[in-house]
Formats: sequence, structure tokens, C-alpha cells
Amino acid sequence: MWAADYYVAKTGSDSNPGTEALPWKTVQKAANTLTAGDTVYIKAGTYSERVVPKNSGNAGNYITYTAYPGDTVTIDGAGVSLPWWWGGLLDITGKDYIKISGLRVVNAGPGDNNQGILVDACNHIIIENNYTYNTASSGIGVWNSSNVIIDNNEVELACNDGEQECITAAGTDTFEIRNNHVHHSGPGTNGGEGIDAKDGASNGKIYNNHVHHLNRLGIYVDAWDKHTYNIEVYGNLVHDIDGNDGFTLASESGGLLENIQIYNNIAYNCDTIGFDISRNGDSPTHPMRNITVVNNTSYNNGTGGWGGGITVDNLDIEGVAVRNNIVANNHTFQMVVDSRVPMNELTVDYNLIHGYRDYIDEIRGTDYVEGNPLFVNAASADFHLRENSPAIDAGSAAGAPSTDYDGNARPRGGGVDIGAYEFQPVAEEEAEISLSRNAITAAAIEGSVTTMEKTFTVSNSGAGTLEWSVTDDAAWLSVSPASGTETGVVTVSVDPSGLGEGNYTGTVTVSASGASNSPQTVTVYLTVKSASQDQAPFGRFETLYGPWVIPGGRQA
Repeated sequence: MWAADYYVAKTGSDSNPGTEALPWKTVQKAANTLTAGDTVYIKAGTYSERVVPKNSGNAGNYITYTAYPGDTVTIDGAGVSLPWWWGGLLDITGKDYIKISGLRVVNAGPGDNNQGILVDACNHIIIENNYTYNTASSGIGVWNSSNVIIDNNEVELACNDGEQECITAAGTDTFEIRNNHVHHSGPGTNGGEGIDAKDGASNGKIYNNHVHHLNRLGIYVDAWDKHTYNIEVYGNLVHDIDGNDGFTLASESGGLLENIQIYNNIAYNCDTIGFDISRNGDSPTHPMRNITVVNNTSYNNGTGGWGGGITVDNLDIEGVAVRNNIVANNHTFQMVVDSRVPMNELTVDYNLIHGYRDYIDEIRGTDYVEGNPLFVNAASADFHLRENSPAIDAGSAAGAPSTDYDGNARPRGGGVDIGAYEFQPVAEEEAEISLSRNAITAAAIEGSVTTMEKTFTVSNSGAGTLEWSVTDDAAWLSVSPASGTETGVVTVSVDPSGLGEGNYTGTVTVSASGASNSPQTVTVYLTVKSASQDQAPFGRFETLYGPWVIPGGRQA
């Protein structure tokens, strides 16, 4: 059967065939009808309904629910009854190969686990370019699924005031949570972390997300009571977290957390800790194995009155490395390692420390750098490095990521830089030489001893600073001044004495090392007439036009 396109519009009817001319009225009509490869285009409007897809797609033939191009489409749960214990306003359960794109999903509740977009026991699901708002539980929740992409969504006022997290990936294998904007969550009484991978999640990536202004921690990887493994967290920006951490690793109920990489992230203005390898939870053990926290930047954390840059307080670790991180201007400490942590299982090295407080269990580690990291503008949250930063080339290559927060290659210079950014020299803005003329013409009588002068202007039509110099290539030419900065007037002098009858050509060259169009030239043409010739016409010519002329009789 051929794939088909269908349409939903507020002006439609569910008894229509679903064409663009005769659209359906409800999204659920589409959800009951679409089969593998079909797409429904939903036109502008607010649809007060719960949407539960009936069918699955298959490999290469996703079923797609998308806003009509350019239209704003809202699925509004206000007044819509959801299952109290578990359910989503847009609920994908037990289905495969479905894509949700470009929808607004708002007002999902009131149950503690009522989610905006719910994916449960599914495979090959794409959730992209959506906006969720005011959901009692997660804005986007993915459970017990595989091959899921959550890309470029905005999640606002999630967990208001239910359980779970703003974006959740629980018990899910092979997933990517990328390019999402998560902010301003609910009160945080029962839940509300920003992005969680937890409870048996595996083979996942959490990257390029912006998480801020939450009442619970920013990004959380928690094994709970299951083996949770092979997860990369990188290139994320987390800040202004009220009462909690930026990034936290945990095994709250004794599950093994294994092979977790935390790199190229930035945490700032978090109430407690930037990066925490924790012993959260009531379990007697919190096993973690092969954990790296490398090339991150942790700045000004502990804004709630206590806290710092990085902590390791889990006693059940194996093979943990904390390396190449900048920890600067954090409130109570920069790095703390609980004195009971088995140090033979922990490596702390090549970190940059700024503002060591000598707090209980505060350490510097080995091969550290101590000093101001010299950020470009920390007050404006620009944590790129200045060219004289002590972090440049001071890190270790061991375990360092091959690119930095911006995606630039690492290392760039003689070694790996410490922190989330590899230093990139700021390209100098180039100057550009602009001349008021490019040719000068002169005439003289053989044997004349009169020096003739003419000027041209050098100016800068580019953005950088112009420092120029001028030279000439003929004995009968001279220039003054020989150099200048920015706009300047150059005098060109011609001395015809000693020159016989004929035509002469010389060149004045203006050069500037920082100019994109250097060098530039002015050509000087000189005609010398014989003194034995009848000079009356020539004399009359000079009387009228002066000694400097351009061919055609115009004054030069």
C-alpha cells in the first residue's frame, strides 16, 4: 500500500476523507487511521484532545504527526481526562517507528505521572521540534524503549508538581537527547530534574542541551537499582539551578552505574555543586565503575550559601578520573573528595584551581594548575579562554575528548587545554588600503631643475588598524612621509633634472602587513620634452594647466 498524506483542520470533519480540501477535524481520527509511511499535517489551531496512536510504522516508513508548515498547532489538555496513575496527553505506548514534529503540547495533568509526550515500550521513535508546557510530570518521558531521538524540543514548566523529570529516559537503550532547551520547571516537591537517564538506561548520549532555572538538579544519571551503562554527557550548559547541583551521577538503590563519560560541559550559578559523583539514595551501596569527568568548566557554584565545583563522595567507586577541569570561584570549595573514598580507585589530575578555600577534604590533586583561568567574560557567562590563560596547553591528553564544547579540534596548540574550551585565537579584523588615485601624470622640459609635487591620500576601508609604508622605484621619484597610521597624505616629488627627452614611468607602492589588499600602487607617468623644440605651445600648455597633467588635458 502506498504511503499517504492526510490533513487535520479545525474546520474539518472526521467523516471527511482527510484530504487537504476535506480534512479531518481531530488529531485522534488521524491517529486511528494512519499506517506505515503515512503523514498527517495538522493545521493551525488548538485541539483539546488526547492523542493515542493506534498503529506502528516500520523500518523506512515512519508514521509522522507534524504541524502544517508555518502553522502553530497546540494539543491542549485543559479539561481533558488522563489516566490518573500513568499516561500522556500525546501517548505513544507499544508502538514503533513514529515521529512527532513541531507540535505544542500543553496542560497535561493532573495526575503525578501525567506527561506531555509519553513514549512507553516503543522502538524507533523521534520527538523533534516540539514545545511542552505545564505538564504535571515530564514534558517528554521515555520508558522501557529503544532507538529514541529527542531533538530540539523546548520543555517549560514540567513536573508541575508531579513526579519524574522534565525530560526522562528510563530503562531505554540506544537514545539521544540533544539540542533541547529545558527551563523553569515546577516547584520540585516530587520531581523536576532537568534531564535524566536512569533506571537501566544504556547506550545513550545527552548533548548540546541548555538547562536552567530549575528547582531540582540539572542533568542526572542515576542507575537506581539496575545496571545503567555506556552513557555520554557532553556539550551541555547548565546554570541557575535552585537548591541543587548542575550535574550528578548516582546509584540511589544499588544498581551498577558503569562507563559514564562527562565531558565538555559547563555548570555555573548552581546553588550547590557543579559536578557531583554522589552517594545519593538509601541503599547501603552505590556501585560505580569507569567514570570520567574530563574537560568541564565549573564556575561560581554554591550560590545558595554552600557548595563548590566538583565533589566525589561515593565510597563505592572503581576507576574514576577527574581530569582537565576548570574549577573556579566556587563558593565553599573547588574540589572535595571524601576522606573515605578509596584513593587507589580515583585519579584527580591536571585540573585548574582558582580560589582554593582549604575546606574539609578539599584537594588540588596532582599536576594541577593554580591561578585565574582568565575567561573572556565570566560575568556574561563567556568561559572561552583568553590568549594568556594558564589553562592553555596545560592539560593531559589521557582521555581528553577530540573536540571541545564548540566542536573545535582538541588539541589545537602544543597540548590539551584545561576546561570545556580549547583556546581559539580571535581572528584579527583586517585593514584595507584605499588610495585617492592610482595614476599621476607629469610633463617637464629637458634640463629643467624645478621639482614638481603632487599628493594622494592613503585611508583605511577595512576594520582593522592600518599601519602603512610607502616606497618608490625610480631615481627621479621621492615620497614623503615614508610611513603612517590610518589616514595620511603622501607627497610625491618628481625631479626631472638630468633626464633626457622621452617618456618615463615610475611606481609608488603602499604596503601594510595587516591589510587584506596589500600592496597597492600609484603609477607616475612623466613626459620630458626637448629644450631645442619650439616651446611656445608647450609653454602656453604649462601656463594653462600647470606642470602636472593627465592625458586629455585635465589637471592632475
